[in-house]
Amino acid sequence: MKKILMVCLGNICRSPLAEGILQSKLSSDNFFVDSAGTAGYHVGEFPDKRSIEVGLKYGIDITNQRSRKFNKSDFKEFDLIFAMDESNYHNIITMSNDETDIQKVKMILNEIYPNENRNVPDPYYGGDQGFENVYKMLDEACNVVASKLENE
Repeated sequence: MKKILMVCLGNICRSPLAEGILQSKLSSDNFFVDSAGTAGYHVGEFPDKRSIEVGLKYGIDITNQRSRKFNKSDFKEFDLIFAMDESNYHNIITMSNDETDIQKVKMILNEIYPNENRNVPDPYYGGDQGFENVYKMLDEACNVVASKLENE
């Protein structure tokens, strides 16, 4: 079974959506998708209600998720780790043990904009439209990720 981890800062906005979106595109028999945050601000909390709402709008229920903090053992546990932005990418890399760990970490929007290292904007302090925009970006990126994973 291939294991994929989505990572943002607090694990309540972007990465829970990315987890739910990718999960909806892959067979649960062959793939496990999870999410985490590089900061422990919201450990144990539900995703942001705006993330829940935009997910439900597109038929994805993320209410079973709870925030957790990324930790070193995630490098052993997961085959692929997707960072939502450069700041989180660097926070993850800083915790790596070796080059093998680093090779697992990717910027998610590089799936649709190769080598551009674009950030998925954090919608937390914005309005509902920010969550809608983030959903669309992640949906497009997850389409590419799912296609690659299914064809490996």
